[in-house]
Amino acid sequence: MTYQSTAITNDFLTLPKLPGWVTTGRAETLDTLAFRSGTALAVLDQLVSDPRHGVPRKLLANRLALTAATATSKLEGRLARESDIRDSYHLAPPGEARGPDGDLLAFWRDAVRLRLRGPGEIADLVGPDFAREVGVWLDTGQERALTHGPLAGCIAVLRAVLGAEDRAERVACMLSDVVLARTLNWKIVLPVSAHRLTKTTLRDLTERGQGAELAVQARILESIEGVIGLVRDLARSAEALRSVAPKLRAKGSVAAVDLFLTEDAVAPTSMLSPRIQGTSIPMTDRAARRFCDRLVELGVARELTGRPTFRLYGIAA
Repeated sequence: MTYQSTAITNDFLTLPKLPGWVTTGRAETLDTLAFRSGTALAVLDQLVSDPRHGVPRKLLANRLALTAATATSKLEGRLARESDIRDSYHLAPPGEARGPDGDLLAFWRDAVRLRLRGPGEIADLVGPDFAREVGVWLDTGQERALTHGPLAGCIAVLRAVLGAEDRAERVACMLSDVVLARTLNWKIVLPVSAHRLTKTTLRDLTERGQGAELAVQARILESIEGVIGLVRDLARSAEALRSVAPKLRAKGSVAAVDLFLTEDAVAPTSMLSPRIQGTSIPMTDRAARRFCDRLVELGVARELTGRPTFRLYGIAA
């Protein structure tokens, strides 16, 4: 692949962005919140659906998966840090157990790769305890979304899942994201529901009425607003990486850049060496480390762990 940065707009002032009245307004009623969230979702949809904006969607999905894993760890009472969850997943030796933190991130990474047309893969992901109900829950959310808006659909599926099992936070949030993706005709699940939720707000949702629904919708809207900022940052960072790609002379540098535009965290000793992940292109351990350090020198990547060994690298954003 030859990177042509001019094929993607590099004028980030032209990227869709939220109007100020969305972020400064108050969601006093479900109607006003629905109006504000509709505008926010329209902006997010433009950013992720139009390839001219240069948003690395797989990278975005993996970044959001990590954020969702951190949020649901708190909802489930484990309170794991983002760095610990990332390390548990990426640094576990092949074939060995990742532990609960790594498994939680694996759940969310599987979620962003779901095919959305049928319930089969989704049922497999949620497990046998919930598999029979998945279709009903999704139908409930989508019917509500069609009549009352996307976030109302998210609320409906959250309430349905947690009403059946109040400790199924990750399943509830994931199915909420599936409803949102289906409603907006996205080809990829973007985890946004869990980021700002708390155990208290979810408990209130199953026990109280409209006031609790308003609070949860407002928190999901806050998450969407944050995701829009992240998307714009990633588009800028991805363009910076593409622009320096022609300067990289290492064998396999094009494939390695592609990996950075897909993965939130890259382990040079396992994902670039002895072969670049997803390819048959060889790269030595030393070359992989030098390649990553070169990206850091160029300002388009950063080291994520702060450790001298067992390092992870990601796109600078």
